[in-house]
Amino acid sequence: MTGFDELQKYVGWRTEHEDVITVSQVQRMNATLDRDEPAPRIGDPVPPGWHLIFFPRIPPTQSLSRDGTEPASENGMPDPLPVRMFAKNKCKFSLPLRIGDQVRRITEIASIDAKEGRSGKLVFVTYRYTISTQSGVATEDERELVFLEESKAGPRKPPPGQPAPAGAVWEMTVNPTNTMLFRFSAVTFNPHRIHYDHPYATEAEGYPGLVVHGPLTATWLLELARNNNPGATMTGFEVRAKAPLFAGRPFRIIGRPRSGQRVCDLWAITPENTVAMEASASFA
Repeated sequence: MTGFDELQKYVGWRTEHEDVITVSQVQRMNATLDRDEPAPRIGDPVPPGWHLIFFPRIPPTQSLSRDGTEPASENGMPDPLPVRMFAKNKCKFSLPLRIGDQVRRITEIASIDAKEGRSGKLVFVTYRYTISTQSGVATEDERELVFLEESKAGPRKPPPGQPAPAGAVWEMTVNPTNTMLFRFSAVTFNPHRIHYDHPYATEAEGYPGLVVHGPLTATWLLELARNNNPGATMTGFEVRAKAPLFAGRPFRIIGRPRSGQRVCDLWAITPENTVAMEASASFA
């Protein structure tokens, strides 16, 4: 593990990247999610939360680590521990991103915190992303990754399950096939082997199968919120991962509006009827 005090010098460091939103990027995401949408065109708005398919990290293949990943940070900060996973994020949507936009993203390391967990040492790193178009700041995304020690021999023990909440009024079932996970890895240019290499995920990392990407589950939560609030403008989204989901094991996405508020609560539910992810979406 990299010394915690040594890591603190990276807090506040920033990097900047540019990209152009294209028709093909949006088409690939639509296809991955099996969205029945008209063919996208220049000028069309991009669904909130889809900024994750832009600004991909593109390191040389030979630079990737054993698990397929590159260092999470672009400023030279080493990963604190060898295994990393999505923990949570909080987004603010101020302006729409549109196909054809030239976009700029500023990435800043906002905080680094160390804790002791059930399975050993944990380090939480929060990244702050600010995405702008020619019209101004469009999306602000504060994303937290958790870094873990490598799994010891044997299967990983699942975290204690939180029962699924009652009273949901919206529901859909997602079947996370191997192909869906591979395509999401491709559309986000994510080389992490736990999402597409079954022998590696099960034998080296101790999972029962391929792991569904946290951001993919979050994207399905966004889909449920958007589909049940037609015509409303989403202004914010917060999500927290609670437990992993796995390929070949269909899970439920459920939600309900908060009484008297322009907010809805959302959950991803495991086949065992426990919470895998919880979120909320707010609307103007």
